[in-house]
Amino acid sequence: MYKSAILGCGGRAKGHAGAYRFVKGGKLAAICDMNEERLNDFGDRFDISSRYSDLDEMLEKEKPDLLHIVTAPLLRGTNERIRYPLMKKASDHGVPAVIVEKPIAVESEDWKQIAGLVEETETKFVVNTQLNFHPKNIELKRDVAEGRIGELRFIDASARNTIVNQGPHVLQLVSSYIDNSRPMSVLGQISGGERLDSAEPSPMHAAAHVLYENGLHVSLAFGTGMGAKVSERPANFRHKRVFVVGTKGFVHWRFSSWERTTPDGGYESGHLNYNDQDVQAQGNLTEAVFDWLDDEKNAHPTHLKQSLAEFNLLLGIYYSGITNNIIDLPFDPPDGLMDLLRKQL
Repeated sequence: MYKSAILGCGGRAKGHAGAYRFVKGGKLAAICDMNEERLNDFGDRFDISSRYSDLDEMLEKEKPDLLHIVTAPLLRGTNERIRYPLMKKASDHGVPAVIVEKPIAVESEDWKQIAGLVEETETKFVVNTQLNFHPKNIELKRDVAEGRIGELRFIDASARNTIVNQGPHVLQLVSSYIDNSRPMSVLGQISGGERLDSAEPSPMHAAAHVLYENGLHVSLAFGTGMGAKVSERPANFRHKRVFVVGTKGFVHWRFSSWERTTPDGGYESGHLNYNDQDVQAQGNLTEAVFDWLDDEKNAHPTHLKQSLAEFNLLLGIYYSGITNNIIDLPFDPPDGLMDLLRKQL
């Protein structure tokens, strides 16, 4: 039985902790947060007695096999990027595995830092893009992998939140439907500078056409001006989707519904309870980390190198929108990309 710990006891961490009822290979044993009230409320809710306000102390005393880093990418109220320092600290303590909340980065500088870390660490880092593990997504991806919709021809995917907020989910979901084929080039457009100084700095709207290594073309859209409405609920994060077209049919996953057409089954559709699907997905994602610890061959689907490649595509969309050029991928993003976006938008 593996031992787990959580850093950050905010609202998103409740999803990480609650999913342990679906996890067989590990147990949540310790938590850490600098806010004492939040720390104790979380510990009482999930019956966790080992509570810390200092990460180094928790890692030294508890020596967890898995650390969940469930924090925002920027220190609250500042522009200080904290993903890399926390990941480096976990690596320095020799934590075997770490799940990091998305987005893995927010701009070119921290992406480069983390890309450097992955080459030198022995820690197995995983990014928490759990849509990969939603039960209905798993079923639809199996349809695609088994050829039930024929040869792939096109993918259209979107979300109504900003690209840095929901893009990591959408881009990873696209990757998962095409066996993690790498993006080769992108032509992107961006607009709206209202969110460039937020906790997750990003253009308000983005659209892109991407060519992947397997020859597939993918259309992407983000923001309220571009992303399709696919839920009856108003919150923008609920409007995310991926539509995969083949020569014999299609599959379409949406936040609260799904549909597909195959030669054998004809047209089928149904509703989804996202919350039920999501807690199972979080449990599946966590269990897959333990499978990776058990056997090096069981690489996690959302491992850090894969997620960094997807975020490089995101940065490529930014730079294409700034330069009005097609960007070959992977590419070395320039420092000061946020300042370039502010100037452009």
